[in-house]
Formats: sequence, structure tokens, C-alpha cells
Amino acid sequence: MTFRGWPSEALEFYEGLCADNSKTYWTAHQAFYEEQVRGPMEELLAALEPEFGPGKIFRPYRDVRFSKDKTPYKTHLGAWLSFGGYIQLSADGLAAGSGMYQLEPDQLDRYRRAVADDRTGAQLAALIADIEAAKIGVVGHGSLKTAPRGFPKDHPRIELLRHKGLTTWTEWPPAAWLGTAAAQKRIVTFFRAGRPLRQWLDEHVSGHPRAGT
Repeated sequence: MTFRGWPSEALEFYEGLCADNSKTYWTAHQAFYEEQVRGPMEELLAALEPEFGPGKIFRPYRDVRFSKDKTPYKTHLGAWLSFGGYIQLSADGLAAGSGMYQLEPDQLDRYRRAVADDRTGAQLAALIADIEAAKIGVVGHGSLKTAPRGFPKDHPRIELLRHKGLTTWTEWPPAAWLGTAAAQKRIVTFFRAGRPLRQWLDEHVSGHPRAGT
């Protein structure tokens, strides 16, 4: 299988799903979803696997058990790569991210200690500056409004200390290149640019650095 991008109709499929999030719509378009939406994502993940590890496509069905929104289907296609990368296709275009979105309590403790440390914290601040200089956003998640307990409010890296997750993120609006192999090139360039952040998180937060990622 060779990845050649997504047809424009793949985005139109999600436009239709946003307008009619029903089993009737899904059933009528399921064959198209499998062939023209999910199929290219499978091809993309296979192409990325040698450098970024095996991938997994998320189920298209929403978990509505604890949600007020009972619409049954996700209005995007999401996939996860084992090195920590995420890819998303929707009516809004293509998006990608990398990092650690929601840290577990033990990971959060390691993260804060590493950020507070003069050596490892300075490394993180410097690599974030380099990534942002490449016009890639670095986003904090679950951020506290004030300093976490045990850390001074005037710490030089207080903004980083407040985060409970940290990722790179970018979005590309619909364009002709999305229907070509250029989509893979953009994803690869993005993941490579954000690799230093993922490596820092692997080494200092997850405790399980991955060679070559």
C-alpha cells in the first residue's frame, strides 16, 4: 500500500456527518469511510511505522455513557503512533500533535521536578524555543492558575510548572496537497521538528526513553 493522500470527498464526508450525525447517514456512507477515509490513514501509518513506530486508528464511535451529547459518531478520524504522535483528519483539514497530553500523578511529579531543576528545566525551555522558532506551537494542558504546591510563584519557569501535559500541535486547513503524498511529508517534518520535546519527556517524565524517536 502506498499513501497518496485523502480525496476531497473525505472531508465532505465529515461535513455531512457534522450535519447529520445519525446511524442512517453512517450506514449509507460506511463503505466510503472504510475505503476513502480510514484506508488512506492505514496507508499513512504503514509508511510512518519504520521511523515512528506502529500506529493505531481510534474507533469512530463516541462513548456517550457519561456525556450530555449523545451523537453516536466522532466527527474526525484520529490515529496514534507508538512514539507519542497523533494525527487527525476532519472537515477542518489535517492536524497533528506529539508529546504527553495528560500526565499521571507519578509522571506529573517527575515533570515538575525536572522543570524546576536548573539543568533539565533550562534544556526544556531551550528546546521549546527552538520548536516555536520553527513555527510549531507548544501547548500546555490542564494548566493550573497558580503555582503548584511546593513551588515558588516567582520561579523562572513557573509557566511550564503549571502545566499537567505538554504537546506540540499544528493544524493545516483543507488544501489540494491533502490529496497527495505531500500530506505525509508535512506530517514527517512536523514530527521530526517536535522530536526533541518527546525525547525530553521520555527521558525525564515517562522514565522509558525510546531510541531513535
